[in-house]
Amino acid sequence: MSLPGDPEDMLIDEACRELRLPAFRDRFIDLATTARREQATYKQFLLDMLQAELADRDLRRQQRLLRLARFPRPKRLEDFDFEKNPNVTPEVVADLKSPTWVREGRPLVLIGDSGTGKSHLLIGIGTAIAETGLSVRYTTTSALVNELAEADANRRLSSVIARYSKIDLLCLDEFGYLNLDRKGAKLLFQIFTEREERKATAVATNSPFTEWDKTFGDARLCAAIADRITFRCTLIQTGTESYRFQATQEALFPGQ
Repeated sequence: MSLPGDPEDMLIDEACRELRLPAFRDRFIDLATTARREQATYKQFLLDMLQAELADRDLRRQQRLLRLARFPRPKRLEDFDFEKNPNVTPEVVADLKSPTWVREGRPLVLIGDSGTGKSHLLIGIGTAIAETGLSVRYTTTSALVNELAEADANRRLSSVIARYSKIDLLCLDEFGYLNLDRKGAKLLFQIFTEREERKATAVATNSPFTEWDKTFGDARLCAAIADRITFRCTLIQTGTESYRFQATQEALFPGQ
């Protein structure tokens, strides 16, 4: 920020640096000019400055949480086309923008075929929750299992599981896409056990519950994982018709 030679402005600028008030530092001259023009009271001027700083901190916190979430691409719920997928109820999705269910540690399950919007909803819901100030982490199931297996091999499994147990909302995509060996299934089970009823987990899968035993290869372990994912869960079924395929067809053969 380039300042004129006013000694008071320079002192305020330096104080803002020391106190780590970037919004104060960037805006105090403009806000002071506006306050003078509008004959604002000292209290109103102070309130305007405090609100500017709080808004800036909220924005930076949101940006930091979104970076830490590691979403593979930006997706927002406002951009989801409910008309092309009438299986998804807008009111149910709107309720999931509120952090209440996350704070209560309730699961979310998105089930549907490829191209029906599961990942869009998963990322969009995760984005909305991160913007409320809660911690979110997105990963595919296979990437998480690989991370856990590597940590186990390097004797860091406890610390990695502890880290995942602290995240407010864990978004697991591609759940059930690949079959897991018994070790991988057990590692994943530990994540669900640590988070059970304390932290929220959202999964997106193209496999109905009846086929999950193929993913985990162990009926008893599958039942235990399914129990933890589905207890008190919100279930959204996105259907079987791919709107991605439909959009491709419309682009290739317009008017048909």
